[in-house]
Amino acid sequence: MTYYHQYLAKFRENYMMYIPLTIILQSCLGSVAAMYILQNNDRPFFLVQLFLCVCVCMFYNAAILAQLKTKIVFNLLLISLFLNTVLIVINYL
Repeated sequence: MTYYHQYLAKFRENYMMYIPLTIILQSCLGSVAAMYILQNNDRPFFLVQLFLCVCVCMFYNAAILAQLKTKIVFNLLLISLFLNTVLIVINYL
């Protein structure tokens, strides 16, 4: 069993507990990414980066509010965390 399937099983098992924790986690990470993007607004395509950051965070929150399947919510969480981390690294350096 891969790490993905293990974490997905844990996420499904404790879904109600992970909802508030992951909303706070991805929202904080997204706001840090947005802060670094806005500090480096002299770089080209900073508005595209900001658009991606905001959209990914909103998609995750909307998936929870729409009560989509847990696998879709989990995948959106991973995408949100990965993309926001990449944006932080790009704009921090």
